[in-house]
Amino acid sequence: MRTKPYVLLLSTLSTLSALAVLLGLAPGARAAENGEWAVYPAASKLGGRPYFYLSADPGTTLTDRVTVANKTAAPLTFRLYGADAYNTDRDGGFAVRTQKERQTGAGAWIRPGRTRITVPARSAVTVPYTLTVPADADPGDHPGALVALDERIAPGGDGAVAMGVQRAVGARVYLRVNGPTVPALAVEDVTLDQDRPLVPGSRTSTALVSYTLYNRGNVTLNPQVVLKARGLFGRTLLDRDLAGIPAELLPRQKIRLTERWTGSPQLDWGDLTLTATAKDVRESGTVSFLALPWFAAAVLVAGGAAGLFGLRIRRRRALSA
Repeated sequence: MRTKPYVLLLSTLSTLSALAVLLGLAPGARAAENGEWAVYPAASKLGGRPYFYLSADPGTTLTDRVTVANKTAAPLTFRLYGADAYNTDRDGGFAVRTQKERQTGAGAWIRPGRTRITVPARSAVTVPYTLTVPADADPGDHPGALVALDERIAPGGDGAVAMGVQRAVGARVYLRVNGPTVPALAVEDVTLDQDRPLVPGSRTSTALVSYTLYNRGNVTLNPQVVLKARGLFGRTLLDRDLAGIPAELLPRQKIRLTERWTGSPQLDWGDLTLTATAKDVRESGTVSFLALPWFAAAVLVAGGAAGLFGLRIRRRRALSA
Protein backbone atom coordinates (compact mmCIF):
# COMPACT_ATOMS: atom_id res chain seq x y z
CA MET A 1 0.00 0.00 0.00
CA ARG A 2 1.42 3.40 -0.93
CA THR A 3 1.45 5.91 1.86
CA LYS A 4 1.39 9.66 1.45
CA PRO A 5 3.19 11.44 4.28
CA TYR A 6 2.75 15.14 3.76
CA VAL A 7 5.75 17.30 4.41
CA LEU A 8 5.14 20.94 5.27
CA LEU A 9 7.57 23.21 3.51
CA LEU A 10 7.59 26.93 4.14
CA SER A 11 8.67 28.78 1.02
CA THR A 12 9.90 32.30 0.46
CA LEU A 13 10.70 33.75 -2.94
CA SER A 14 9.89 30.36 -4.47
CA THR A 15 12.54 28.55 -2.41
CA LEU A 16 11.62 25.19 -0.87
CA SER A 17 13.48 23.22 1.81
CA ALA A 18 12.52 20.45 4.19
CA LEU A 19 10.28 21.19 7.18
CA ALA A 20 11.03 24.91 7.44
CA VAL A 21 12.66 27.68 5.49
CA LEU A 22 13.50 31.32 5.68
CA LEU A 23 10.63 33.75 5.79
CA GLY A 24 11.30 36.83 3.71
CA LEU A 25 14.63 38.61 3.53
CA ALA A 26 16.66 40.56 6.03
CA PRO A 27 14.96 43.34 7.99
CA GLY A 28 14.27 46.37 5.84
CA ALA A 29 13.93 44.32 2.66
CA ARG A 30 10.51 43.56 1.19
CA ALA A 31 7.33 41.71 2.10
CA ALA A 32 7.37 37.93 2.17
CA GLU A 33 6.08 36.41 -1.05
CA ASN A 34 6.72 33.43 -3.34
CA GLY A 35 5.41 34.73 -6.65
CA GLU A 36 1.90 33.37 -6.08
CA TRP A 37 0.89 35.01 -2.82
CA ALA A 38 2.28 37.49 -0.32
CA VAL A 39 1.78 38.15 3.40
CA TYR A 40 2.43 41.58 4.88
CA PRO A 41 1.19 44.05 7.50
CA ALA A 42 -2.07 45.78 6.58
CA ALA A 43 -2.39 49.51 5.90
CA SER A 44 0.71 49.44 3.78
CA LYS A 45 1.43 48.81 0.17
CA LEU A 46 3.17 45.57 -0.75
CA GLY A 47 6.69 45.92 0.57
CA GLY A 48 6.04 49.22 2.34
CA ARG A 49 6.17 47.72 5.84
CA PRO A 50 7.56 44.23 5.34
CA TYR A 51 7.37 43.00 8.94
CA PHE A 52 5.54 43.61 12.20
CA TYR A 53 7.65 45.49 14.76
CA LEU A 54 5.81 45.36 18.08
CA SER A 55 6.55 46.31 21.67
CA ALA A 56 4.39 45.45 24.67
CA ASP A 57 4.37 45.15 28.44
CA PRO A 58 3.69 41.76 30.05
CA GLY A 59 -0.05 41.17 30.48
CA THR A 60 -1.13 43.44 27.62
CA THR A 61 -2.90 42.72 24.33
CA LEU A 62 -1.98 44.23 20.97
CA THR A 63 -4.19 44.38 17.89
CA ASP A 64 -3.07 44.64 14.28
CA ARG A 65 -4.05 43.37 10.85
CA VAL A 66 -2.37 41.12 8.30
CA THR A 67 -3.01 41.08 4.56
CA VAL A 68 -2.77 38.03 2.30
CA ALA A 69 -2.56 38.89 -1.40
CA ASN A 70 -3.31 36.33 -4.11
CA LYS A 71 -1.30 37.06 -7.26
CA THR A 72 -2.66 34.13 -9.31
CA ALA A 73 -5.64 33.82 -11.67
CA ALA A 74 -7.57 31.42 -9.39
CA PRO A 75 -8.87 31.56 -5.81
CA LEU A 76 -6.55 30.26 -3.09
CA THR A 77 -7.47 29.02 0.38
CA PHE A 78 -5.09 29.41 3.31
CA ARG A 79 -4.73 28.44 6.95
CA LEU A 80 -3.57 31.37 9.08
CA TYR A 81 -1.56 30.73 12.24
CA GLY A 82 1.11 32.23 14.47
CA ALA A 83 4.51 30.55 14.68
CA ASP A 84 7.65 30.83 16.79
CA ALA A 85 10.90 31.62 15.00
CA TYR A 86 14.27 29.93 15.38
CA ASN A 87 17.66 29.64 13.64
CA THR A 88 18.09 26.66 11.35
CA ASP A 89 20.86 24.15 12.03
CA ARG A 90 21.92 24.23 8.38
CA ASP A 91 23.01 27.86 8.08
CA GLY A 92 21.44 29.78 10.92
CA GLY A 93 18.69 31.23 8.73
CA PHE A 94 15.41 32.62 10.09
CA ALA A 95 12.81 29.83 10.15
CA VAL A 96 9.48 29.19 11.90
CA ARG A 97 7.72 26.23 13.47
CA THR A 98 5.12 24.32 11.52
CA GLN A 99 1.47 24.46 12.48
CA LYS A 100 1.63 21.06 14.17
CA GLU A 101 4.64 21.94 16.31
CA ARG A 102 4.28 23.31 19.83
CA GLN A 103 4.47 27.10 20.02
CA THR A 104 5.76 28.66 23.25
CA GLY A 105 6.40 32.33 22.42
CA ALA A 106 4.90 34.78 19.94
CA GLY A 107 3.42 31.88 17.97
CA ALA A 108 1.32 30.85 20.98
CA TRP A 109 0.22 34.42 21.71
CA ILE A 110 -1.00 35.32 18.20
CA ARG A 111 -4.70 34.76 17.49
CA PRO A 112 -5.93 35.55 13.93
CA GLY A 113 -9.54 36.70 13.69
CA ARG A 114 -10.02 33.98 11.04
CA THR A 115 -7.90 30.86 10.78
CA ARG A 116 -9.11 29.90 7.30
CA ILE A 117 -9.53 32.34 4.41
CA THR A 118 -10.19 32.12 0.68
CA VAL A 119 -8.61 34.91 -1.35
CA PRO A 120 -10.12 35.58 -4.81
CA ALA A 121 -7.89 35.73 -7.86
CA ARG A 122 -5.66 38.81 -8.02
CA SER A 123 -7.18 40.12 -4.80
CA ALA A 124 -6.23 40.57 -1.17
CA VAL A 125 -7.93 39.80 2.14
CA THR A 126 -7.09 41.57 5.39
CA VAL A 127 -7.59 39.77 8.70
CA PRO A 128 -7.34 41.31 12.19
CA TYR A 129 -5.39 39.51 14.87
CA THR A 130 -4.54 39.92 18.53
CA LEU A 131 -1.29 39.24 20.31
CA THR A 132 -1.72 38.71 24.05
CA VAL A 133 1.48 38.78 26.08
CA PRO A 134 1.21 36.67 29.25
CA ALA A 135 1.72 38.47 32.55
CA ASP A 136 4.69 36.23 33.33
CA ALA A 137 6.34 36.56 29.91
CA ASP A 138 10.11 36.97 29.99
CA PRO A 139 11.37 40.38 28.87
CA GLY A 140 13.29 40.65 25.63
CA ASP A 141 12.76 39.58 22.05
CA HIS A 142 10.20 36.94 21.04
CA PRO A 143 10.43 36.64 17.23
CA GLY A 144 7.79 34.81 15.25
CA ALA A 145 5.62 35.05 12.16
CA LEU A 146 2.06 35.17 10.86
CA VAL A 147 1.92 32.32 8.36
CA ALA A 148 -0.44 31.70 5.43
CA LEU A 149 -0.34 27.97 4.65
CA ASP A 150 -1.70 26.94 1.26
CA GLU A 151 -4.29 24.17 1.68
CA ARG A 152 -3.30 22.59 -1.65
CA ILE A 153 -1.04 19.57 -1.43
CA ALA A 154 1.30 19.25 -4.37
CA PRO A 155 3.08 16.03 -5.31
CA GLY A 156 6.73 16.00 -4.38
CA GLY A 157 9.14 13.19 -5.19
CA ASP A 158 8.95 9.79 -6.83
CA GLY A 159 9.41 6.26 -5.60
CA ALA A 160 7.58 3.77 -3.42
CA VAL A 161 6.64 6.46 -0.90
CA ALA A 162 4.71 9.36 -2.39
CA MET A 163 5.37 12.71 -0.79
CA GLY A 164 3.01 15.63 -0.48
CA VAL A 165 4.23 19.21 -0.26
CA GLN A 166 2.47 22.20 1.24
CA ARG A 167 3.85 25.70 0.82
CA ALA A 168 3.58 28.63 3.16
CA VAL A 169 4.61 32.26 3.33
CA GLY A 170 4.84 34.26 6.52
CA ALA A 171 5.28 37.87 7.60
CA ARG A 172 7.85 38.12 10.35
CA VAL A 173 6.81 39.39 13.76
CA TYR A 174 9.53 41.12 15.77
CA LEU A 175 8.06 41.38 19.27
CA ARG A 176 9.89 42.87 22.24
CA VAL A 177 8.44 42.40 25.70
CA ASN A 178 9.40 45.43 27.78
CA GLY A 179 11.80 44.92 30.67
CA PRO A 180 15.53 44.39 31.25
CA THR A 181 17.46 43.36 28.16
CA VAL A 182 20.55 41.21 28.55
CA PRO A 183 22.75 40.74 25.47
CA ALA A 184 25.01 37.71 25.88
CA LEU A 185 27.02 35.73 23.36
CA ALA A 186 29.32 32.71 23.62
CA VAL A 187 31.77 30.98 21.31
CA GLU A 188 31.83 27.32 22.28
CA ASP A 189 33.35 23.99 21.30
CA VAL A 190 36.05 25.28 18.94
CA THR A 191 37.75 22.41 17.10
CA LEU A 192 40.39 22.16 14.36
CA ASP A 193 40.54 19.19 11.99
CA GLN A 194 43.83 19.27 10.06
CA ASP A 195 44.54 17.60 6.73
CA ARG A 196 48.28 17.58 6.07
CA PRO A 197 50.33 15.72 3.43
CA LEU A 198 52.41 12.70 4.40
CA VAL A 199 55.47 14.29 2.83
CA PRO A 200 55.89 18.00 3.69
CA GLY A 201 55.49 20.28 0.68
CA SER A 202 53.98 17.64 -1.59
CA ARG A 203 50.59 19.39 -1.52
CA THR A 204 48.72 22.20 0.21
CA SER A 205 47.46 21.45 3.67
CA THR A 206 43.99 22.47 4.86
CA ALA A 207 42.15 22.67 8.15
CA LEU A 208 38.46 22.76 9.02
CA VAL A 209 37.57 25.10 11.87
CA SER A 210 34.27 24.26 13.63
CA TYR A 211 32.60 26.29 16.36
CA THR A 212 29.26 27.03 17.99
CA LEU A 213 27.74 30.50 18.31
CA TYR A 214 25.32 30.67 21.23
CA ASN A 215 23.03 33.61 21.98
CA ARG A 216 22.66 33.25 25.74
CA GLY A 217 20.77 36.52 26.15
CA ASN A 218 17.21 37.68 25.59
CA VAL A 219 17.71 39.98 22.58
CA THR A 220 18.42 39.29 18.93
CA LEU A 221 22.08 39.80 17.97
CA ASN A 222 23.75 40.61 14.67
CA PRO A 223 27.11 38.91 15.20
CA GLN A 224 30.38 39.30 13.34
CA VAL A 225 33.21 36.79 13.72
CA VAL A 226 36.97 37.18 13.22
CA LEU A 227 39.29 34.18 12.94
CA LYS A 228 42.93 34.58 13.97
CA ALA A 229 45.72 32.01 14.14
CA ARG A 230 49.12 32.61 15.68
CA GLY A 231 52.12 30.29 15.49
CA LEU A 232 55.38 30.04 17.37
CA PHE A 233 56.69 33.31 18.83
CA GLY A 234 53.34 35.00 18.14
CA ARG A 235 53.61 34.99 14.34
CA THR A 236 50.30 35.81 12.64
CA LEU A 237 49.28 32.93 10.40
CA LEU A 238 45.69 33.97 9.67
CA ASP A 239 43.51 37.03 10.27
CA ARG A 240 40.12 36.77 8.56
CA ASP A 241 36.63 38.28 8.86
CA LEU A 242 34.30 35.33 8.40
CA ALA A 243 31.42 35.26 5.94
CA GLY A 244 28.34 33.08 6.22
CA ILE A 245 27.45 34.35 9.69
CA PRO A 246 23.66 34.62 10.18
CA ALA A 247 22.38 38.18 10.02
CA GLU A 248 20.22 37.51 13.07
CA LEU A 249 21.03 35.18 15.94
CA LEU A 250 17.78 34.87 17.87
CA PRO A 251 17.59 34.70 21.68
CA ARG A 252 18.55 31.35 23.24
CA GLN A 253 19.54 29.93 19.86
CA LYS A 254 22.82 28.23 19.01
CA ILE A 255 24.25 27.29 15.62
CA ARG A 256 27.22 25.20 14.53
CA LEU A 257 29.39 26.81 11.84
CA THR A 258 32.54 25.83 9.94
CA GLU A 259 35.32 27.66 8.12
CA ARG A 260 37.88 26.15 5.74
CA TRP A 261 41.51 27.24 6.20
CA THR A 262 43.45 26.52 3.02
CA GLY A 263 47.21 26.75 3.36
CA SER A 264 47.27 25.92 7.05
CA PRO A 265 50.78 25.31 8.47
CA GLN A 266 52.47 21.94 8.05
CA LEU A 267 55.01 22.54 10.82
CA ASP A 268 54.04 24.88 13.61
CA TRP A 269 52.61 25.13 17.11
CA GLY A 270 50.15 27.81 18.13
CA ASP A 271 46.62 28.91 18.93
CA LEU A 272 43.50 29.61 16.89
CA THR A 273 41.02 32.17 18.24
CA LEU A 274 37.49 33.02 17.13
CA THR A 275 36.19 36.38 18.36
CA ALA A 276 32.48 37.14 18.02
CA THR A 277 31.18 40.66 18.48
CA ALA A 278 27.73 42.22 18.49
CA LYS A 279 26.23 45.28 20.09
CA ASP A 280 27.55 45.49 23.69
CA VAL A 281 29.09 42.00 23.60
CA ARG A 282 32.45 40.50 22.69
CA GLU A 283 33.42 36.89 23.37
CA SER A 284 36.18 34.55 22.18
CA GLY A 285 36.92 30.86 21.94
CA THR A 286 40.41 29.38 21.50
CA VAL A 287 41.92 26.05 20.58
CA SER A 288 45.63 25.11 20.49
CA PHE A 289 47.11 23.17 17.60
CA LEU A 290 50.29 21.28 16.74
CA ALA A 291 51.05 21.04 13.04
CA LEU A 292 53.60 18.29 12.48
CA PRO A 293 54.09 16.40 9.20
CA TRP A 294 53.02 12.77 9.49
CA PHE A 295 56.36 11.51 8.19
CA ALA A 296 58.29 13.60 10.71
CA ALA A 297 55.89 12.52 13.47
CA ALA A 298 56.42 8.87 12.56
CA VAL A 299 60.19 9.35 12.64
CA LEU A 300 59.98 11.01 16.05
CA VAL A 301 57.75 8.28 17.42
CA ALA A 302 59.99 5.55 16.03
CA GLY A 303 63.08 7.31 17.33
CA GLY A 304 61.54 7.75 20.75
CA ALA A 305 60.50 4.10 20.90
CA ALA A 306 63.97 2.98 19.84
CA GLY A 307 65.52 5.22 22.47
CA LEU A 308 63.33 3.79 25.23
CA PHE A 309 64.05 0.25 24.11
CA GLY A 310 67.81 0.93 24.14
CA LEU A 311 67.59 2.51 27.58
CA ARG A 312 65.82 -0.56 28.97
CA ILE A 313 68.47 -2.86 27.46
CA ARG A 314 71.28 -0.85 29.02
CA ARG A 315 69.57 -0.90 32.42
CA ARG A 316 69.13 -4.66 32.27
CA ARG A 317 72.81 -5.12 31.36
CA ALA A 318 73.85 -2.84 34.21
CA LEU A 319 71.77 -4.80 36.72
CA SER A 320 73.09 -8.18 35.53
CA ALA A 321 76.76 -7.02 35.65
